[in-house]
This record gives sequence, C-alpha cells and structure tokens, in this order.
Amino acid sequence: MDELLVILLAYCIGSIPTALIVSKVFFGIDIREYGSGNMGATNTFRVLGSKYGTIVMVVDMLKGMAAVKLFLLIPYYTDPIHSTPLINLQIGLGLSAVVGHIFPLWADFKGGKGVATLFGMVLAIQPYVALACVGVFLLVLYTTRFVSLSSILSGVAFAVFILYIFDEPQQLYRIFAVSVALLVLLTHQKNIGRLLKGNESRAGILKYRDRRKARKREDEGSLDDED
Repeated sequence: MDELLVILLAYCIGSIPTALIVSKVFFGIDIREYGSGNMGATNTFRVLGSKYGTIVMVVDMLKGMAAVKLFLLIPYYTDPIHSTPLINLQIGLGLSAVVGHIFPLWADFKGGKGVATLFGMVLAIQPYVALACVGVFLLVLYTTRFVSLSSILSGVAFAVFILYIFDEPQQLYRIFAVSVALLVLLTHQKNIGRLLKGNESRAGILKYRDRRKARKREDEGSLDDED
C-alpha cells in the first residue's frame, strides 16, 4: 500500500507542467500552441530560447530525481540489505514521474517526451551512467545544435552503457535500459523525420560560435576574391 501511494505521488510530481508554467508566467502563451506542440525542454529551447529552455530542462530533471528519492518515505527500503527491491521501487518511481511528464494530470494529459525527467531519474539511481550520457548529449549538441538528436543519441547510449560498458548485473535495470532507448526513439519519431528531411530546428545556443564561423568563411571568401 505504501509503495502504491509513493508511486502515485511520483506521477503527480512528474505531472508538474514546467514548460507550461514558464511559458504562461514569462510570456503569457501556451507552449503547446507553438513549435512542435510538445511541453518539454526541446520545444522550449526552440520557442522561448536557451535561457528558458535550460530552466525547463533543469526543473524537469529535478522532477525525476525527486520522484526516485520518494523511497525514503518507506523505512523498509532505507535498509541496505534490501538493495534489489530498492532498485525495483526506484525504477517504478522514476517511470511514474516520466509517465506523469508525458501525460500530465495538471495539463490535460498533454505533456512532453520525458527525456529530461528520465535523465533525472537515471542521475538519482546511476550517477556515473548519467554523467556518461550527459557527455554524449553535450558533444552532439555542441557539434550539431540539435537538442532532439542529442536526446536520441544519449538515450541509445544509455542502453549501451548499461549493457556493455558498465555491465549492470541487475536484470530489471538492463531491461529498463533497452526500454528507455526504444521509448526515446518512439517519442522522437517526428523529430527523426524532420532530421532526415533536413528541416529540424536548431537550438539557439552556440549561435555566436556559428556567426564567427560564418564571418570567417566570408572573410576567407573575400581574400580569395582579392587574389
């Protein structure tokens, strides 16, 4: 009974519509009516810019972390002897938060894709794996400025890290890792389509770097013309 209550509480935490709150408070709009229509960090980056996209991403990550830590409300799971049941409960709590983000109770069940919340969950359970996935995310984001592609590849990398690099012994966690990779691919189908067509929007971050590169190319072109 206690487990069911904390899982429901985790769902409610995941349901907090961060992007919707930010868009209405600071811009007076409903983020779901713009861009891709998703209520997540990727669409917030696209519509509201990097500052507010970062805020939404961080808060959505904290939702996943907070949900996983709800196990502390049940004394049984604070005993190190019960490590396997603890992992099972943490996965259940984290997934409940992710489901809450995708189908938020407080926002007509129309939410985001849950990647940031999922990452927060992994960070709370497996911090080293999460940091490795952050490295993949940032590397792809730096080189491409596609938040969606960064999310997709970091989700796939998560499964690779769990199955092969860190060789996680918990069977349920291995199944979970594969499920995460499939879920990320499933929820990003439209983004994958736009990436393949070449019309996916880039995030507004690193735009100064791109401008410097463009100016450098223009300068080099001018020098070639003079020659």
